[in-house]
Amino acid sequence: PYPNIQPPLSWTLFLHTYFCLEWLNTAGPLSLHRELSGSLVLLDFFTYCCINCMHLLPDLHELERRHPIADGLVVVGVHSAKFPNERVLASIRSAVLRYDITHPVVNDAEAHLWQELEVSCWPTLVLLGPRGNLLFSLMGEGHRERLFLFVQVALQHYRQMGKLKPGGVKVRLYKDSLPPSPLAFPGKVATELNGERLVVADTGHHRILVVSTSGQVLHSVGGPGNGWKDGDLSEALFNSPQGVVMKGDVVFVADTENHLIRKIDLSEGKVSTLAGVGVQGTDKVGGGLGPQQPISSPWDLALGTAGDVEDNVLWIAMAGTHQIWALFLDDGKLPKSGDCPKGTCVRFAGSGSEENRNNSYPQKAGFAQPSGLAVALDLPWVCIFVADSESSTVRTLSIKDGAVKNLVGGERDPLNLFAFGDVDGSGTEAKLQHPLGVAWSPEKELLYIADSYNHKIKVVDPKTKQCQVLAGTGEPGGARGPGFSEVCFSEPGGLCVGQGSKVLYVADTNNHHINLVISEGDVLDAVGSTAPRKVPSLPKSAPWVELPPMSVSPQQTLHLSLALSLPSGTKLTKEAPSCWAMSAEGEDWLQGQKVTGDIMDVSKPVSITAVVPAIPPSATPLLVLNAWVYYCGEGGTCMMKAVSFRQPLRIEAPPRSGVAEITLSHSF
Repeated sequence: PYPNIQPPLSWTLFLHTYFCLEWLNTAGPLSLHRELSGSLVLLDFFTYCCINCMHLLPDLHELERRHPIADGLVVVGVHSAKFPNERVLASIRSAVLRYDITHPVVNDAEAHLWQELEVSCWPTLVLLGPRGNLLFSLMGEGHRERLFLFVQVALQHYRQMGKLKPGGVKVRLYKDSLPPSPLAFPGKVATELNGERLVVADTGHHRILVVSTSGQVLHSVGGPGNGWKDGDLSEALFNSPQGVVMKGDVVFVADTENHLIRKIDLSEGKVSTLAGVGVQGTDKVGGGLGPQQPISSPWDLALGTAGDVEDNVLWIAMAGTHQIWALFLDDGKLPKSGDCPKGTCVRFAGSGSEENRNNSYPQKAGFAQPSGLAVALDLPWVCIFVADSESSTVRTLSIKDGAVKNLVGGERDPLNLFAFGDVDGSGTEAKLQHPLGVAWSPEKELLYIADSYNHKIKVVDPKTKQCQVLAGTGEPGGARGPGFSEVCFSEPGGLCVGQGSKVLYVADTNNHHINLVISEGDVLDAVGSTAPRKVPSLPKSAPWVELPPMSVSPQQTLHLSLALSLPSGTKLTKEAPSCWAMSAEGEDWLQGQKVTGDIMDVSKPVSITAVVPAIPPSATPLLVLNAWVYYCGEGGTCMMKAVSFRQPLRIEAPPRSGVAEITLSHSF
């Protein structure tokens, strides 16, 4: 490494500024004169929208594992924002949670530290010695071995000189103060063709949920921890999955931080890997068979047709290399390219340079972190709509000839990635701020946009390129209306149309919800709401089902399978509110989780999840689940029955992998 950063003009001013800014993951502000004195300090200048900054985080996690604070190394994230939305402390706090950043982070909202150290790009690493002296800097990603070697040698050098005196930094993780929630930063949502089921990328929980349109969990695959594991649904692991596509009983998943494309076959109960090798790739051409082809941070997926076979290709928003790729599920052919056998994973469009460059030749076009895809197969469109987040544009990529064109946002200069804003208008007159999702309505011939950093849902008529706000105030929050103009979102990351384009499902990422936007102007919680519904009192005649104690660990996910049988010749009364309610007797650790729900069907078990808190209030809590069912017989006789299940838990310190399964069964 070369020391290519000069000392700041005023070192005293730098130290004072560093101390006075807003901090996360610490007990208080840190100073190079006090808490950080006697330690090597690695400054990571980042902005949380940047895919290159995300790529650096695994290296920093491993560096911190090898050299903890007690060894004399302190990593400090210096968040210097690109977008206005990223200057807000609450937004950075969400990003710190989403990316599981466990070192101190300082909000350099006005770029004071950035300017003092003459930083010029994201990410940039700066290593300071135990007296705050500059040692070296690295710009960009891909310097893992060089970084590790220099830090190791520097620690050895200063330790031998007796200048390392660590111990003044007190880390206080923000995530430890939060209650668990049913969803954690859901990134994307999709619906199957008939609209009966939704699939949700529960990104922060590293899992995929298949749910009914009423919010009932039908399948939960993956979590609570991250990893890469194929096999049975109960054993599979993901790492911050994003894009999802559902066709029949098959769910395709962009397993983003594993750099993989996965397949969930619900009918077979298996998860497999279709593309990627499990580590970040740098190949910008591709062409290999999926399991041998390295890929980089796939962010979204769309099912499409390239050739004569319908639905023979998965289009991939490859955010890590700023390209659009294709994974062939059957033989096919790309425009202006050759035949592609089944299994081929190859670049379709994008040079790999981070640009806002349109071109009639797909491989000469340039994207900037494409993050959302939607396919329109009808004439005259026959294209892929691309939410190109870092250029703050939505582009079209022709499936017929590969031409890339601007639809809305940005400007004509292909190198200007700062043409963002919040303006209704046509074409480049409209302005967006880091859009992450798009959804196409074939019935209405309209495109919906998750304008993520403006906290809005917008709609575009591609015939006129006119873009305008559909819902959202522009302020981050969780208000639900009553109308579109009063609703608040917080960095919505994905959306899809449902019920013949009568509704939109929105992944309201930082609110940890899936919202239902309906054409009449209402916004409701579809999945993830923790507000408890009113439930009846438990009748004195309701039986108690006592279950044997179960050993679980902090932060482990509990999957409760509620199986109820009605008397022969009876059926649920749809008009009556059959429901369930969960509580933790004598404790409040379920606060913030989904504790009530409807029972719509008893022909199959009702799926319910809960998460054990990181800091349990007691070692032996009692989990109680009550269920009420209303049913009628053939003679018209109707009744309500209830049951109470009581599950003692033993919370033990050693972490357990996988989900703890609890079966609750009762026959009325």
